[in-house]
Amino acid sequence: MNKKIAILLPYKEIYSENLAGAASIWVKDYIKYSKLSSDTLIFGNLAKKLKPISKNFVNINITNILFSKNKTYTETFYKEYLKNKFEIIEIHNRAESLKYLIDKKIKSKLIFVFHNNPKEIRGSRTVQERIFLMNNTDRIFFVSKWTMNKFFEGLPVKSKVNCEVLYPSIDPPKKFYNKKQNQIIFAGKLNSSKGYDLFGNAIIKLLNKHINWKSVVVGNEPREKFDFKHKKLKIYDWLPHRKVLNLYKKSSISVVPSKWEEPFGRTSMESAAYGCATITSPMGGLTETFNNDLVLKKTTVNEIFAMVNKLINNKKKLKKNQIKNFGNVIHKLKDQVNYLDSVKNNLFEKKISIITNRGPKILHISNFNERNNHRLFNISIATKLSNGFVRNKCDVINFSYRNYLSKKLFSNLDKDILEITNNYKPDLILFGHNNILKAKTLEILHNNNIKTSLWYEDHLAHKGPNWLSNLNLLEKNNSLIDNYFVTTHPSVIKTNIIKKKLFFMPIPVDKNIESLDIYKYKHRYKDLFFALSHGVNYGRLRTNSRDERETFINELLKKGKDIKFHFLGINNDAPKWNYEFYKEMMLCKMSLNLSRGTPLKYASSNRIASYMGNGILTFIDEKIGYEDFFNRNEMLFYKDINDLCNQIHDIKNDLEKINLISKKGKKKYFDIFNNLIVSGYILKKSLDHDSKQKYVWDK
Repeated sequence: MNKKIAILLPYKEIYSENLAGAASIWVKDYIKYSKLSSDTLIFGNLAKKLKPISKNFVNINITNILFSKNKTYTETFYKEYLKNKFEIIEIHNRAESLKYLIDKKIKSKLIFVFHNNPKEIRGSRTVQERIFLMNNTDRIFFVSKWTMNKFFEGLPVKSKVNCEVLYPSIDPPKKFYNKKQNQIIFAGKLNSSKGYDLFGNAIIKLLNKHINWKSVVVGNEPREKFDFKHKKLKIYDWLPHRKVLNLYKKSSISVVPSKWEEPFGRTSMESAAYGCATITSPMGGLTETFNNDLVLKKTTVNEIFAMVNKLINNKKKLKKNQIKNFGNVIHKLKDQVNYLDSVKNNLFEKKISIITNRGPKILHISNFNERNNHRLFNISIATKLSNGFVRNKCDVINFSYRNYLSKKLFSNLDKDILEITNNYKPDLILFGHNNILKAKTLEILHNNNIKTSLWYEDHLAHKGPNWLSNLNLLEKNNSLIDNYFVTTHPSVIKTNIIKKKLFFMPIPVDKNIESLDIYKYKHRYKDLFFALSHGVNYGRLRTNSRDERETFINELLKKGKDIKFHFLGINNDAPKWNYEFYKEMMLCKMSLNLSRGTPLKYASSNRIASYMGNGILTFIDEKIGYEDFFNRNEMLFYKDINDLCNQIHDIKNDLEKINLISKKGKKKYFDIFNNLIVSGYILKKSLDHDSKQKYVWDK
């Protein structure tokens, strides 16, 4: 059949002229004007003797099924999906059917329409069920604001961009019918919920009082019987929709006295559009159907009688109300059809892939060191990742929050970020080593379907350096952040963040930043290089603060008196930055990668990228576990300080061996930890992209 779109009606909905309900009329009206009608198949349950209202109807007949009717109905539709592979599936009012298709992980875009109170529909009654539907459906429409508000009751958010009101609509008559009869109409199920008992009692009194007036009723209700009789009261069974509209056209007054909370109320919308003075109760979505001046304060027999009686006695007011309703239709069919068509056309657009000529848009909120005139450009993970995103064909905006805060005395960071996202519409907001936005702001971003991720490079081990403040920063609003990327393996981190959101991220290298080949330089007269600080703290410890690495370094100096050390940022040796740092490192044959705190799996300071990426042999504590990635021909591993001293002694005069390890180490590091790969990994996990790329650390 090669149709792109499938519409799945509720199995109880009768898609025929005489018996069409709210969902069937919605679909019938839409198909009439939609530019996508030829691409659409309508699926429903229809007795074989009945004729569908429109073409392109596929009958899923389950009249012989006794149990699990909806399940059987949905399973049968799923078989049709497997044959046709519809690009879009529009489901009406059966949340169970929607969940079934979601669980099947179908590739189609999903649209769902709530015609009733979501809290009373199976599959959306609980908060958890509604959150699931909201997060796994491309578009959810509600027939009224009242219905949408019911959906969000109890949810942590009160709105989401994929949830909106799309009112039932009408193709209004072109001309006002001037030959109105003295007729009062009631249309709908003839039960007490619809207020038929109230109407019946009121209409008998009105017809007895006003001899020139009559009444007509359209509907049925086998489960509840009311026997209202009067010589001027005509009661029809269900009629074709066009005939009901014709009755509205001829009637002067329509009464919709529902006692239950109507999700919308098509009767009131249609009767008003056809020029009836329409009286409604204030229940549910009835007040949204048209601009109504005739709303019952109390839904009682006496109130109905009084309001109708007043209109009959005031012909001028009656006429004025009729003309106003006719000329001010607010839910026009063609407008709604055009909007729904535009939604579907947008859903046809393919998902952006990071390997195509167009890539995702990323707002990267981090510290890009403008405040320090890019003094630390060579160790900026933020810069390297952004460069990696660009190489992955992404569009990137770098927002340096520290520079922003330093320049704006009276700043409103959250407001400005929201304005940027509104202008830029990123696919991903990436927080670099910060968690600065308020929960309310993150909720808004989530409601707009913007993915959020956070990367963090500091120590996270229990009782490690600043571990508690680091962890608190990370865990802040963690339910509103989609993914975390940390430079310590998640298995050794004790945190409230769920593990499936937590990923290891290696320190990346960038070919334009780590561009040296130190192993090629012949005049290296120092043996071992280490920088306690790259200059962040100006080589000085904060007051009442201590760096346990000082103890290790001073012990190493004592044990290795015949080793030529070159240490920066300790014992009055001033720190160096950027290329000055590189110049000092180029004096040395080897380097020490010593990080703060207890050695943890894969946890390293960002100096490892400066070492390995620039081609200097690097020593690292074997407890960190880098032997998972490098062998001893690429990196050297020590057990303790004595083992470190011994290894330095053994190799420091073998420059050929040092250079060979250095060269192989640089090549390996660039092969597995370059910023193209690391940023691609963040994209894959953050945006749920399918990728055949294998990562050596992703185990």
